[in-house]
Amino acid sequence: MDKKTRLLKTFALESPDRPAILGGWLAAPNHIQAIAGCSDDDYWADPFHWGREAERRLGSDGLIGVFTPAARGGYRNVDQAILDARAGYSVEDILAEIDRLPEPDQLWAEFDEAREYAQFAAEWQAQQAGAGDMLWCEPDWYVIPRAIWYHEYGENAFVTLGLYPERYRKLLQVSAARGRQRALVRARAIRAGICPPALLSGEDLCSQEGLLVSPRFLRAEYYPLVEYALEPLLQAGAKVVWHCDGNSRPVIADLLTCGIGGLQGFQTECGMDVEWIAGRRTRAGDPLLILGAMSVTTTLLHGTPAEVAGEVRRAMRACRDRAALAFFVSNTITPDIPLENIYAFWEAVRASKW
Repeated sequence: MDKKTRLLKTFALESPDRPAILGGWLAAPNHIQAIAGCSDDDYWADPFHWGREAERRLGSDGLIGVFTPAARGGYRNVDQAILDARAGYSVEDILAEIDRLPEPDQLWAEFDEAREYAQFAAEWQAQQAGAGDMLWCEPDWYVIPRAIWYHEYGENAFVTLGLYPERYRKLLQVSAARGRQRALVRARAIRAGICPPALLSGEDLCSQEGLLVSPRFLRAEYYPLVEYALEPLLQAGAKVVWHCDGNSRPVIADLLTCGIGGLQGFQTECGMDVEWIAGRRTRAGDPLLILGAMSVTTTLLHGTPAEVAGEVRRAMRACRDRAALAFFVSNTITPDIPLENIYAFWEAVRASKW
């Protein structure tokens, strides 16, 4: 079975010849160079090309993306300037930015779906051509509204929400309008067969201890906007897979009620066990689409190659006849993860049979 067919059957909740494996979060220039067989200078001249080539040589069936560092010599895709800017936002700065935002009605008045679709389709087809026999599966982190604006505004985003909930609401409403516009474009591309009918999205609503904001706020203000933004995708039959960091157990039921069709991530040390997750169902009663469940903080980092292979078998047992499974990592594969464990992960999946 070819790679694209293997993933598309998985996305359709069907059983391929073996589990598919997704790449794209290999964030380790030293490992990419070893896998792809390029020099340090070659890699830094074109990190995207060599990252994609490493995934090809590993045998990935599809690509969530290609992780590229922000600066030579590092591996993170966020540089210090971004972190400093985030820390520098005061509550007054955040309120001023909120006030400068356009109203949702203005966003809709300016929205040209045909133009946005043409641009999206051209860019997607170019990426798919570059991916070759691998299926391009780029996520969209902005197709859903944002509840927590920590990544943009730092800790004062929480203070703003607590002190000025009415004004903060505009952030959610604007991001929901923009998300629905993106969903309309992507849904059109799915119907045209340009991109696959599954996409990774989501927001970090939880830390390792649990929720970052109150469930009352999420249920009253946020989840209705999630449903609103995702409606075009769900009408197109798409499966939206939610990225789950930390202890996401408190939000799983609500997310599934919103129409989420799959989950990705799973920090086992936070209680996110694939055995428990695989038994959940969508609001329509369908099995979940699972992208996982290889942990980059436990097994892949600290285990032996044999233990990595054992984790592959464990996930297969947990999902067999209960959930669709495409193997993926819980988060980025950083330079401290042993190279032999990366090889062991891909080899164990490619050698497995349903």
